Amino acid sequence: MKNILSILFCVALLFSCTDQAINLDQKDAIPYDVAFATADRCELAIIGCYDAAQSGYYPGNNQRRGYPFGAASVEQGDMKGELMVNVQQFFAVTYNGDYNVSSPNGQAHWECTYQMINKINIVIEGLRTAAENGVLTQEEALDGEAEVRFLRALGFHELLVYFALPYAATADASHYGVPISTVPINTIEKVEEAKEAGRATVAETYSQILEDLEFAEQNLAATRSGGLKISRATKGAAIALKARVYQHMGNWSNVIAESNKIVSATAPFTSPIGGYALTAEPEGPFVNNSGNSESIFSIENSALDNATNNGSLSQFYSTVRSLVAVSPIIINADYWLESDLRREQLLKRAQYGSVNAFWSWKYRAGTVMDDWTPVIRYAEVLLNYAEAEARQNGVTQKAVDLLNAVRNRAVTDPELQFTLSSFANVDELMDAILKEREIEFLAEGRRWPDIHRLTYDSKYAIKSKDGKAGIPDKASWGSMKTESYDPASGVVDPEIIKTAGFNFEDRRYIFPIPLSEISSNPKIASQQNAGWN
Repeated sequence: MKNILSILFCVALLFSCTDQAINLDQKDAIPYDVAFATADRCELAIIGCYDAAQSGYYPGNNQRRGYPFGAASVEQGDMKGELMVNVQQFFAVTYNGDYNVSSPNGQAHWECTYQMINKINIVIEGLRTAAENGVLTQEEALDGEAEVRFLRALGFHELLVYFALPYAATADASHYGVPISTVPINTIEKVEEAKEAGRATVAETYSQILEDLEFAEQNLAATRSGGLKISRATKGAAIALKARVYQHMGNWSNVIAESNKIVSATAPFTSPIGGYALTAEPEGPFVNNSGNSESIFSIENSALDNATNNGSLSQFYSTVRSLVAVSPIIINADYWLESDLRREQLLKRAQYGSVNAFWSWKYRAGTVMDDWTPVIRYAEVLLNYAEAEARQNGVTQKAVDLLNAVRNRAVTDPELQFTLSSFANVDELMDAILKEREIEFLAEGRRWPDIHRLTYDSKYAIKSKDGKAGIPDKASWGSMKTESYDPASGVVDPEIIKTAGFNFEDRRYIFPIPLSEISSNPKIASQQNAGWN
C-alpha cells in the first residue's frame, strides 16, 4: 500500500522540503483524474491516510516508526509525564527534558504529522475530483472526505498539545498555535505560499479542528462492520474527539453537549450511536483490539503491517525491549487500591537487570507487533463527561455515576466504591476523577495531554516541585531497585527521584519547532517557541 501511494502521489512535507528531496515536476507524476479514476483507487488512497497515521518515516533514514499515532507518540505522552519510567535511551531526551531543536523525537513528531496532513489534503482534492467525474457518488465522496478530515483534526490537535501552549495561556487564545494546512502542497508555488502563512493562533487552529470534526460528524457512518468499526473513523469517533477538544479548550458546556450524544442518560451508559459500552473487565479493550465494545477509534496494526520493532507498542512497553516500565510513583500511590483489578489484569512483574519491576500488560503481542494503538476509548468519554459535569454543576449523582462506571469494574468491593456522600465538595470529586484518569489511561500516552490542558487551571493544575503548574519530579531507573516498588518505601523516596521536573515557565515545557523546519522557513523561524531562539 505504501508503494501504491508513493506512485499515486507526489507528496511534500509541509514546509521543510527541498528540491533535492522531491521532484515536483517528475515526468511520471499521475494526475488526480488518473490516480482517482476508480473506486478501488479512491479506497486505497483513504487507507493510505490511515497508514500515514500509523507509521511515518523517521528523520534521516528510511525506517518506519510509530509517529504520529503509533507507539512512539504514545511513549512521548508518557515520557513527558511522571507515571511511566524511562529505562533505555530511546526516549531519554523526552523523559529528561533535555531535547533541543535537533532532537529527532520532536522532529519526527512534527514532520510525520504534517506528512499525514498533506496526504490527507491530496486525498480530499482527489475524492472531490472523483465525485465530479462520476467515479464516486456524492455520498461516498463525502464519507471518504469525512474519514480523512477526522484524521486531520486528530493531527492538528496532537501538534497543538506538543508544540503550543494550552488554550488558556491567553484570554482569547491568540498565542501561537501551529501552521494550518488544508490544501495539497504539491507544487513549488504552493510550497512558497505555505511558507508565507506561518503559525496560526491557537484559537484559529482549534476553529479548524472543530470545522473538520463537524464535517466528519455530519458525513461519517454511524458504525462499520467488524474491526472497521474501530480502525476506521465513525460518527461516534468524531463526537468523542470533539468532546476531548472542547475539554482542552475548557468549554465544559460543549463537552457535556457532545457527550450527551453518545452517552445514554443512565448507567450502565451504552452509547446510542455505535453501541459503545465499557467491557466487563478492565483488560477487555486490550485482549481483543479489533472486536471489543469499548474502543471507539484505534490505529490498526497486524503481523504484516505495523510500525516495526522501532515503533510498536508491544516492543516498547514490555520486556521484549524493556524501554518503558511503570513508575513506582503510581505503583505506590495510596489512591491506587491494592484490590483494584487493573493491578492484576494490566500490570506484569518482570525482572530487568537488578530490578524486578512492573510493566504495562496492555500490549501483549510481543514480537508479533499487532497490538492496535488506542486513541479514544469509551472510558475516556465517560470520564471527560464526569469532569465536565462536576465543573459545571458540582457534586451531582450524574458525575459520580459516570466516575463509578469506569472505576467500579476494577474496584469491585462495594465498601470501597464511591457514593454521593463520599465527596464533601467538588474539589474532592475532581481529585477523584483526575486520579482515576491516571490509573485508567496508564501507558496510553494520555498523561502529558492532561498535564498540558490543566496548566492554567487555578485549582487543578498538576504541580512541579516549586508549587507551580508543571511536570513533577520523576523516578530514575538507574537509582531504582526492586524495593522501590514497595509503598513502604514512600512515593517520594529521594533514592529513586533523580529526574527533576520543571514548571510551565521553563522553555522545555513544550517542544521547540524543529531545526529542519526553521532552517528552511524564515517565517516559522521568527515564530519559534519562547526560549528556543
